[in-house]
This record gives sequence, structure tokens and C-alpha cells, in this order.
Amino acid sequence: MPCELLFKFSDAMSALKAIHFLFFLLHPLAYEKDITCGLSYISQGGGKMLTRKNSRGPLLENLGMERVRTILTYKYPYPHEHSRHAMTAVIVACLFFISSDNLHTLIQKLDSNVKWWSMYIGLVGFFYFFSSPFIRKTIKPSYSNFSRWYIAWIFIAALYHLPSFQSMGVDMRMNLSLFLTLYLSSVLFLIVFHVIFLGLWYVGLVARVAGKRPEILTIIQNCAVLSIACCVFYSHCGNRAVSKEKLLERRNSGLFSFPFWKKEERSKWLSHFIHVHELKEQVCSSWFAPVGSASDYPLFSKWVIYGEIACSGSCAGQSDEISPIYSLWATFIGLYMANYVVERSTGWALTHPLSLSECEKLKKQMKPDFLDMVPWYSGTSADLFKTVFDLLVSVTLFVGRFDMRMMQAAMSRTPDEAHSHDLFYDHLSEREELWFDFMADTGDGGNSSYAVARLLAQPSIQLKDGSSLCSLPRGDLFLIGGDLAYPNPSPFTYERRLFCPFEYALQPPSWYRPEHIAVNKPELPLEISTLKQYKGPQCFIIPGNHDWFDGLHTFMRYICHKSWLGGWFLPQKKSYFALQLPQGWWIFGLDQALHGDIDVYQFKFFAELTKNKVGENDSVIVMTHEPNWLLDWYWSDTSGKNVSHLICDYLKGRCKLRMAGDLHHYMRHSAVPSNNKPVYVEHLLVNGCGGAFLHPTHVFSNFKKFCGNVYENKVAYPSYEDSSRIALGNILKFRKKNWQFDFIGGIIYFILVVSMFPQCQLDHILQDDTWSGHLKSFFLIMWRAFTSMLEHSYVSFWGIIGLLVASFLFVPSKVSRKRRAIIGILHVSAHMTAAIILMMLLELGIETCIRHKLLATSGYHTLYEWYRSVESEHFPDPTELRARLEQWTFGLYPACIKYLMSAFDVPEVMAVTRSNICKRGLESLSRGHAIIYYASVFLYFWVFSTPVVSLVFGCYLYLCINWLHVHFDEAFSSLRIANYKSFTRFHISPKGDLEVYTLAVDKVPKDWKLDPDWDGELKQQQKFSHLRRYPSKWSAAVSNHDPLSTVRIVDQFVIHRTYSCTDNTKD
Repeated sequence: MPCELLFKFSDAMSALKAIHFLFFLLHPLAYEKDITCGLSYISQGGGKMLTRKNSRGPLLENLGMERVRTILTYKYPYPHEHSRHAMTAVIVACLFFISSDNLHTLIQKLDSNVKWWSMYIGLVGFFYFFSSPFIRKTIKPSYSNFSRWYIAWIFIAALYHLPSFQSMGVDMRMNLSLFLTLYLSSVLFLIVFHVIFLGLWYVGLVARVAGKRPEILTIIQNCAVLSIACCVFYSHCGNRAVSKEKLLERRNSGLFSFPFWKKEERSKWLSHFIHVHELKEQVCSSWFAPVGSASDYPLFSKWVIYGEIACSGSCAGQSDEISPIYSLWATFIGLYMANYVVERSTGWALTHPLSLSECEKLKKQMKPDFLDMVPWYSGTSADLFKTVFDLLVSVTLFVGRFDMRMMQAAMSRTPDEAHSHDLFYDHLSEREELWFDFMADTGDGGNSSYAVARLLAQPSIQLKDGSSLCSLPRGDLFLIGGDLAYPNPSPFTYERRLFCPFEYALQPPSWYRPEHIAVNKPELPLEISTLKQYKGPQCFIIPGNHDWFDGLHTFMRYICHKSWLGGWFLPQKKSYFALQLPQGWWIFGLDQALHGDIDVYQFKFFAELTKNKVGENDSVIVMTHEPNWLLDWYWSDTSGKNVSHLICDYLKGRCKLRMAGDLHHYMRHSAVPSNNKPVYVEHLLVNGCGGAFLHPTHVFSNFKKFCGNVYENKVAYPSYEDSSRIALGNILKFRKKNWQFDFIGGIIYFILVVSMFPQCQLDHILQDDTWSGHLKSFFLIMWRAFTSMLEHSYVSFWGIIGLLVASFLFVPSKVSRKRRAIIGILHVSAHMTAAIILMMLLELGIETCIRHKLLATSGYHTLYEWYRSVESEHFPDPTELRARLEQWTFGLYPACIKYLMSAFDVPEVMAVTRSNICKRGLESLSRGHAIIYYASVFLYFWVFSTPVVSLVFGCYLYLCINWLHVHFDEAFSSLRIANYKSFTRFHISPKGDLEVYTLAVDKVPKDWKLDPDWDGELKQQQKFSHLRRYPSKWSAAVSNHDPLSTVRIVDQFVIHRTYSCTDNTKD
């Protein structure tokens, strides 16, 4: 479509109708009434809009635009910053034009030597593996966007220096230079357009929604799409000279000249696609014809395109052979402007009368804003560096010197701590029976945390027990075993990773305010006077090691001084507590801080409570964060001596169950009866599957003894076989899960080999005729480069020494020093070998291009110099418009193009500098040229090395976790597995027995939708959310994947109460 469509309209109404029609073709969704925001649409123009919606053209009906819009449009009802239809049209056009040429001639005309095929395959392979984590994903951090643009930049810069795809009608060098010119022009033009448009909004001449400023990255992406579209058309159509008569005939034929767009020939349009080449010629003739003389255009377009500001007609000497690229570029820019203006001023404003803030609020309600799993191997995450700093400060400053637990004991209101209501709670003890839940290690990924919270919030869970159906009511008491938010405690992590999922699962009361600080707990609802009268679910929490990273400051603020965790009431005042339950059951919630043990003041409280209140036949559940029985066995250590002293010497067999989290799996061990030794703890239960990443179970398969008793494993979830199989993901998915590890891995590899660049003596590799000779010469030069580095380089040598020390320290301390040294040396050797091989491959590629005169032929700025030499031939400019642009911009316009093109000359810069070094030595270079050379080498070496360093490190983790049973934390935190989540539900029966059910979800949903049952249930303003039948706001997008449908029982057992002699006599 030539640009006269945008300038030839004299009538204002005709222009508006044409713009609406063009916009409707590009973005038809804007005229549809949205489900959410459109509910309040009652304007008078609604009928017209709906009429226009139904009056689609025949092409739209044939293409089935309903399905196209479903696939290509955003889910959120907000104006697009750029239309997906336009981007899709560009992609389809690229595929169409490429397929229209003879692909088989590529093989014939490309150099038959296998080295070019190897180079293409290697180049595309490395760039694919580098970009694979970002394919088909929209990742929010800016690093992912940077990686996409970075990979496109250096990939194109490398590709256009290789033998180009001339047989496909694509000249890489011409397209690259054309793309950069159009790209820079588009950026400048659209920035000016957006500035003017915002100015019109500021003075009130356009609709209110126009005040939404587009991001600069969006403008850059739009410019890239427009420039690529022009390059695609120009590459396959070239400069076409069409007669004036044919041009006028095409103008008078209507808006489009395609014959299959006519109604009478509508059924024949598919047949044109069979003759692809003919259709291509037709498209080129219609869209890419040269413009006419300046007299055909209004004054403004005449000045823009021809530079004529004083001519009333055609200026003397005016040529009709001006390049059609200006017409095509102006058409695309005009379509973008029309699309943007209509979206921001008419389509959106007329069909959505709500304010911008209201629609933004409704948009957020359509889908939960959960955070992703914590990237533990991120080299760009400030949270992880803050976590390390907080950990060092907490260990060296708080614990042992300033302990929050001591302050809590000192601030106790009563001298007798055993009777203190700050630590001891007995309001549940008079009930006949009680249901309560236990979960630990939540606050990582939002999907996994909400999946567990949704199950916990349900009034009851219906499960199949064999052939019958059993119902497990919601717990009146909810226990959390620590690690409430990862990676460190902060207001942000507590609010987004802990409170957000639980408030979605069970909403707090209507009077709840997030900023409120509970001064005098418990702050009961108005109609309730005592805690015993409150019948809703309550929550008690102990802190974990991650909660102690800031000295327990955030935990005290958000747990001990808040009254609600979602719909669960928080009566708790301190970080440790004792709960007296019905039928002689007790819960001791211990705070182990960062040293894995309780302090003396805490020990004193529980010892006195055991002595004064716990009966001889009572049963105690001890809840800690760390499972000392497993960790002590794994590390061959002894910790928690005060806890063991309390259990063995004070409880004396009354501890029926110890439960903990910290390890993110489920395991239960039961004591094997023995006549010789007393059993201090009957059952050991670990359930840290509350939302954090998964931990392996097969590493702890050999655990047998604790406190002198023998234990046997009853249940492991996931099973040992599944756990070992999951570890294989370190080889296959490490980089996909930890793409931010690139920042560290690429730099380390470059430091290892930086002193080996360049390798000038590669003649032996290239001259050998056999594969064995090539390989022998290759590895020989590798060894020489390594020995030379050890002798002469300080940077790489100390880099290797530092990596050896880090690898030695990285191996867990449970391994002997000799084995740690062997593992560390093998680990570094694998990385060193991989880095040298990559260095050699890069050097061989550059050397091959130099020998075939593809690189190091013209010096710096070769692309710009070549472009200027052919500019007049390919882009005729009879009116000297470029000269005027250079004059108007004081020389900045050509200078910007020159240095922008030089950015795509990175391989040439690398090759020219490399040749100078090989001829004259490194000493001949100035410091600036040396920096430029090593920077250009790093740009490509970083892309080559990042997939390899992730593969080598992932293989190391896999071998260690499955063969040596070490690195259980490091090997599974890298996988960031959100699946295999569970919690444990307890029931104290009227008989006094404790029934235990562990419920699990194997697969956690990733997509959620507004639960229609929750949305349709009648809401009462003062009604507690736990009284609702459907308390959770979100359900899985696929109903079969919802946790309520997939939950199952993975463990079930009963702990019988201890009967006294009197009870036995009565029975």
C-alpha cells in the first residue's frame, strides 16, 4: 500500500473512516466489548461499535479471525503498545518470501566444503542453546530482554561475514545496512511522534488514556519490526519501475489491488497461493512500486519526501525513479501512528468508560500476581547477595551476642513462665476432639505456596479411602514449621511470598488493615471476648533459619505483631510457645535460631512446664524447624543438645512425635521396638513441602539410628527411585532453570583463557587431510596453549588457582580432604578443558574466515564504507535528501549510522586486530586497541561458553548427588521444582488417639483463573471467610489439574494415647 493513502485525503471524515478501517484490519479486538471492563459500557456509541464488529470483510471471515484473535491477543484488556497482528504479518511475510524462492539452489551455490556447513551448524547451535531458556517465554527481569537483543546483535554481525544466502534472494550485508538506516530513522521519528502525542494529551486534546507513556523498549521493538518488514520486502522485490498508467490504474481500483479480495472471486484466492511465485510478483507490484512525482502529494509530504517547499508543481529535474523504500517505510510508519492514535483516543475511550486506575485494578484481579521460584544460581539477583550478607551478620553478631530469644524471655510479663499467657496457651484443651494441620517451608514460588494454602483453606477435603469416600475437615489449628519467605526475610518477601498466597486462599476479615500493628494481642473480633470463644482457624508459627537472617526482626513484626495470616487468626506473641490440646496432647514449638538448638531461657520454660503441667500419661509433639536426626546423620555431627536433653531427661518417653521442616520433602521413620532400650521418640516426621523447591529423599535412605534407637523408614515422598530420576534434570535443564547463572559462568570461562588469545599458529590443523590429523593437531595446540598460559600469564593462572580453591571449598565438609581435593581438581579440569576447546573453536572460525577473505580485508568501519559505496546505486536520491538530513542534524545523522553499523563489525574488528597481533606482537597495540580486541572476543566467547559451563556444572551436580550423595541442597535448588507439595493433617479423636494423614499434590498448576464458585457465592460484609463454602479466590485454569482434584493421601497412621492403670481398669 503506497503512502499516498495517508496523505491524499482532503476530506476529514473520509480520512477518519480510512484510518478506522486500517486499524480494524490490524487490531480488530479493540472494537469488541471486553468481559471485565465492558460490563459498565452503556454509551450511545455502543450500537455502532457492535455493528462495525459484525460487518467484517470477506477476507476476515475466510481467515477465521475469531480464532486468530484468540491466539494472538493479550489476555489483559489494555491497549497494545504494538499490535501482535503486525508482528505476525512480518513473520508470515518472511516465511512467504523465503519459501517463494528456490531453496534447493542454496545447497548448490553454497560452498561445498564441509567446513562452511560445520561453521553454520556450530554457530546456529551455540546461539540456539544460548537463547533456548528465553524461547516461548515472557520473563520479566530485564536480563532476559537484554539477552534477546544481545543474541540478535552478535548473531547477525557474525552471519553477514559468512558466505551469504544470495541464492535465496537475501544479501545479508545489504539488508543489515538497510535495516540499521531504517531502524535509526524509525527510532528518531517515533520518539518525536510520541513526544508530540504526549504534549497533546497534556493540553487535553486527546483522550485520558493517552497519558499512559509507552516504554522506550516498546518503541525500540516497534522500530525493529518496521525495519525488518521493509528489509523483507526490499530483499525480494528490489527496485521496481512501474509505468504511470499502471500506477494510476492501481490507485483507481480501490484500496487493495489483489484480485482475490474482490467478492466475485473470493473462492479463488486459495488457488493463488499454489502459484507462490506469481503471487509474490503480484505482492511486490502492489506494495513495492516507486512513488510518482511530487505533484501527486500535498505540501507536507512533498517537503518530507522530495525536499520541495517552494515548488507549486514538479520541480525541474525531478525524477520519477526515486527508490520505493521511502514510500514503504512511510506507509508502515503511518499505519503504526494510525493504530496508536485510534487505540489511545477512540477505540479504547469509547468502549471502556471506566477510569484508567479502575481498569488497571480490574486487570490485576483477572490473574494472580504470584512470584516465581527464587533463582538460587542467579548472578544478577541483589536479594541473594543481601541474603549472604544478612547471614554473615546474623551468625557473627546476633546469635551468641544478641539473641532475640533472650529479649523475649526478659520481656515476659510474669516471673513464672510456665503460667505466662505469652508462651503458654490452653484455650483448646477442653474440646472433645481437634483437627489441626502442619506445614513448613512455604514462601518460595507463588504457585506452589497457593496450591498448599488452597487445600488448607477448604472447609473439608473429600478423598477416596479404598472403595469409600472419607472427609477430612479443615484444621482448627494451623502450625507452620518455619522458613516463611525466601531467600531472606524482608517486608517484600513476607508480603508477596507468604501473605499474598494465603490471603488469596482464605481472605482476612473486612476490617483487617495490612499496615496495622497489633500492640495488645490477642486482638479478637468485637463480638468475642476470650480466645476460647473464637471458633475460627488459628495459626501458630516457629521461625526457621531463613527467618533468622535479619535477627528475627521481620518475623517479630509480621507474625508476633499481626493478628491475621489471611483468614487464620494469629494469637502468638513470641517465637516459641506451648499448646495444651485435648485428651492430654501437647505441642512444644521450639525456636532453634541459626545454631540448631534452643537457648537456656527457652529450655527453662519447657522444662518447668513439663515438670509442673504435663501429666505422666500425656503425649507431647515436639515441633522444630530442623530435623536434627537426619542432618546430624548426614553431616556426622551432633547438634541440638539442649533439645535432646529436654526430650530424654524431662519428657522421658512422653514425646510421641517429632516433626520438622527445613528439608523440602516428606519422610517418616518409626522406632523399632526393643526390650533393652527405652524409646524416647516413637515417630520422626519431616514435611517441608509447603511451597519451597524440592529436596531429594534417596540421599537419606541409609538413616537408621537416633538417640540409641533403631528406626525404619515407612514413607518417602517422592520415592527414592523418583528422587534419583529427578536429579537427572541437572544435565538437561540446569541452564533453562538458571539462565541468570550466565553472568558468572561466562566471565569465569573468559578469565581462564583470556591470555591464550590469539592463537596465531593454526596451520597444522587446517593443512592436515585426515580427521585423525586434524584432531591430533587440535589437541596438541590446546596443550601448548595451556602450558604457555601457565608460564607467562598471571590473569589466567590466578584464575585457575582461585577456581581450584572455590571448587575445594564448594565440596561439602562431610567428605574427607583428600576426596574433596580430588573432586575439586576433576571439576576444574572439566571446566578448563571445555574453556580451551571453545577458545580453539572460536580462533579456528576466525582464521578460516580470514583465509577466505571474509574478514580482515578492509579494516574498521567496513560495513559503513561498503554501504556508502553502493548507496547511490540501490537507494537513488536525486533530490539530495540525505545531504539535507546531514545538514539539519549537524552531521549527527550519518555519524550515528556509521557507529551503529560499526557495532555490527565486531568480527571484522576482532579479525583485523588479531592479524596485527600475529604480525607485530601484542606490544604493538595501544591500550585502547587491546581493550577493544578483548572486549570483541568476550562478546562472542560469552555466548559460546554460557551453555557449556551450565552443562558441565549440571553434570557435576548430577554425579555428586546420585553417586556420592553430596550437594543435596545445591543439586535440587538448581532445579526449582514446584511439584511434590504436601501438608499433614492431624485428628485427636474422642478416644485420645492421634490420627495422622499426609496429603500431597504431585503436580502444581501454573495457570489460575478466577474461581466461578467463589465469585458466584453470596458475600456478606461481616462474614468470616472461613464460614464460606468456597473460600479460595483462584482455581486451576484446567479443572483436572486443580489441587482439589489431584490431592491424595501418601501416608496414614495412628499414634495411640498412653493409658494409665486406672484407665485400663475402667476399660
